Amino acid sequence: MSLKEQITEDMKTAMRAKDAERLGTIRLLLSAMKQKEVDERIELDDVAVVAIVDKLIKQRKDSIAAFEQAARQDLADKEKAEMAVLLAYLPARMSAEEVTAAVQAIVADLGAKGPGDMGKVMGAVKAQLAGKADMGQVSAAVKVALAG
Repeated sequence: MSLKEQITEDMKTAMRAKDAERLGTIRLLLSAMKQKEVDERIELDDVAVVAIVDKLIKQRKDSIAAFEQAARQDLADKEKAEMAVLLAYLPARMSAEEVTAAVQAIVADLGAKGPGDMGKVMGAVKAQLAGKADMGQVSAAVKVALAG
């Protein structure tokens, strides 16, 4: 079963269980997926779905930070609940050590020497680690690998 089908099944389950919060979040995700399909006239595969989920999670993190700074804990809690639902659709995340090892292997394969090769390395890293690792953590690992 593809990730897209799994999300649709989870929506049906949430409807039957009358779980309004979970249902709302899943519908938001399905809406973002449908928007991407219509805009680009493509059929989404699992990698594209994971990228959309990742984007929505990043939006939630930004919103949580803004709401907590504005002392709106009620809204921050709502965003945290949505983020928890979205996290279930991501593959298992890599540890910091695994990310560092993967980045070093890619740097060695590409023969990258210094910070000037950052774009080339990030392109290859994004292709391999999309959805498996936090891109902020990956970017930091690439900078360290190219600096030393």
